[in-house]
Amino acid sequence: MIDLEKYASFVMAVTSKESREIGHFIERLKEVHFNSDTLNTPLLLTAIIGMTSEAGEAQEIVKKVFFQGKPFTEETRQHLKKELGDVIWYWINACNALDLDPNEVVAENVSKLEARYPGGKFDAYYSENRKEGDI
Repeated sequence: MIDLEKYASFVMAVTSKESREIGHFIERLKEVHFNSDTLNTPLLLTAIIGMTSEAGEAQEIVKKVFFQGKPFTEETRQHLKKELGDVIWYWINACNALDLDPNEVVAENVSKLEARYPGGKFDAYYSENRKEGDI
């Protein structure tokens, strides 16, 4: 059996100071923010937290349909559509925060996937056996 107090102490020991202490977190924020000409730190934090939150809301809808018996209706579809809109709103903000052209981000993604899947079709082998540097 796991001793949760012992585990909690272990977790704290392997958690960074920036994650545990506000002073270290603020210093790291300053260090990262002021050492980059192409990073809007507050916007990036808002975007990434917002994007994952909205994706979680969409995931909750899908979970209820597939695992809890909720019917997939036009209302459900429209709800998912709204959540996807929220995801892309935050995604665009992430691009803005990083001073990236969203069109270039998508084009690079297409190039990456074309290189991963020769012939332009999914193949489980290439999905699991990627070339070095393919992330």
